[in-house]
Amino acid sequence: MTVTGATRPAIPDRPTRPTRLTGSDGEQALAILGPQATALVKELDRIFTGWGLADGAEEISAPPLFPVTDLEKFDVYTNFPHLAWVAGSLELTDDQFKPVEGKFGPGAVTEARYGLPHATCYGAYLFHEGGQVADDSLVTLVNRCFRNEDHYSGLRRLASFQMREIVALGSFDHTQEVLARFTGRIQAFAAALGIELGREAAGDPFFQNDSGRALMQKLSPVKYEFQYGDLAIASVNTHRNFFGERCSIRLDSGEHAYTSCVAFGLERWLAVLTEHFDADLAAALDAVRAAAPDAVRGAVPTDVRTAAQDSQAPAAAESP
Repeated sequence: MTVTGATRPAIPDRPTRPTRLTGSDGEQALAILGPQATALVKELDRIFTGWGLADGAEEISAPPLFPVTDLEKFDVYTNFPHLAWVAGSLELTDDQFKPVEGKFGPGAVTEARYGLPHATCYGAYLFHEGGQVADDSLVTLVNRCFRNEDHYSGLRRLASFQMREIVALGSFDHTQEVLARFTGRIQAFAAALGIELGREAAGDPFFQNDSGRALMQKLSPVKYEFQYGDLAIASVNTHRNFFGERCSIRLDSGEHAYTSCVAFGLERWLAVLTEHFDADLAAALDAVRAAAPDAVRGAVPTDVRTAAQDSQAPAAAESP
């Protein structure tokens, strides 16, 4: 029977959990993003991807893990053993396939043939391995990155996070021009959002501290981070022809390709915007959409333009 004029009782608004943090042994090492946080991260990624596509980048998709033999080409396990995660299947012969107290003990996992990357750009170099690229090639991709940190702090420092990268392959001049343009865009975007970012030269952990390359890098930095306080949320990185040599990527001239990349830590941007907008993610989303056009028109800072023209940095490999 239908009652004319009857109204349903009002359902109270339920607060939306922005993010749920979880991890082993109570650590806040992993994040499950709620609807608003997911929408904001997707919008940020759409904007950063759009910058690359507008410059002619082609988008590719990479898997979240690679053969150890592939990552080993980049000295990952020599210089980043403290960050590395590896994956193997369970050893089933001795009934060791059940975890004890939330963990698989020694001997429960077979030989680890796959590695979880700590940077997105590796997929771009492996995609072009053994191939030839134009002097002005540009690729963009996003991937899950994994880092075995000594501590975690929610969205600011996670064991698994998303990194969008724009990767330049080709002539050295091309790789530097891309970094200069994106430096201007990043700074203009942050300014339009009212966020103050510092641009700091950063040490490249790829090189051992006592190596000649590490010493040369101190004289001519190959990595700059954009920092909100003490948190780096984006970076621009020069590799010279390291990845071109390791993956045998060549130019039309036969020379090994030079590379550079621009990296955006998406959850870190979310952390900064959450703080800056007092956890009002709807307001943050509106602000991000409004700021995006200003970023595309961002001018290249004079010091960056000069560095791109005059840089004679030594050959370097970089992990964003």
